[in-house]
Amino acid sequence: MTATAHPATDATAPLLAINNIEVIYDHVILVLKGVSLAVPEGKIVALLGANGAGKTTTLKAISNLLASERGDVTKGGIEYRGERIDRLNPSELVKRGVVQVMEGRHCFQHLTIEENLMTGAFTRSASRAEIRQDLEKVYTYFPRLKVRRTSQSGYTSGGEQQMTAIGRALMAKPRMILLDEPSMGLAPQVVEEIFEIVRDLNGREGVSFLLAEQNTMVALRYADYGYILENGRVVMEGAAEQLRSNEDVKEFYLGLSSAGRKSFRDAKHYRRRKRWLA
Repeated sequence: MTATAHPATDATAPLLAINNIEVIYDHVILVLKGVSLAVPEGKIVALLGANGAGKTTTLKAISNLLASERGDVTKGGIEYRGERIDRLNPSELVKRGVVQVMEGRHCFQHLTIEENLMTGAFTRSASRAEIRQDLEKVYTYFPRLKVRRTSQSGYTSGGEQQMTAIGRALMAKPRMILLDEPSMGLAPQVVEEIFEIVRDLNGREGVSFLLAEQNTMVALRYADYGYILENGRVVMEGAAEQLRSNEDVKEFYLGLSSAGRKSFRDAKHYRRRKRWLA
């Protein structure tokens, strides 16, 4: 299936549109090869694929964090609300409402949970009363953080650190959150809790999400639309429900097929077959 800039599920202009971008590291290493995708306003879009497929690079291209890793968008363009954003600096992008939650959480280990949350409001021009009100709203979504608010982040669990990272992003009052591998290193019940909160934020606050995730099974249960990346290219896209029922996705990403669970040895034939690219 060929990738397009606008999912068929949404006829209006998307909130975020990535149009045929290429990303090169160190002027020689081509990582993304003509990637196009879109995030409609108020939707959750999953960016799926194995480790090294290009998911994190795609998010960093949007948030303009590639320069710190000697990467550059060399072709195509990225638009947010119809405006080109691929040459803005990251702080300008945050002010426009696009915030990335990095893979691995990256909390300030020596600060308390509440101090970490407060750093998310650094770019805002808001009164103390407004910021305190927003902090209390974060605590309503993450009640565990309120209980642990005076704890040093470095001594909290992985799940609490992930909640802190998402809560810190919320303090910037985003319209879109780029969420990178939220399930990484977390117990299954904590992963479910995180994704339930993501769905709640999407439904109640109207925050749009582009989430990069290896856990295809969980991501497709919570997303509206999905794109599958492989070797820097979009190889499949569609409504989440359609992708969940697709035999290729079930076989090669969920380890299942109509004949039952497949082993990795059986699935290796995928590299030669790739029915969706035929």
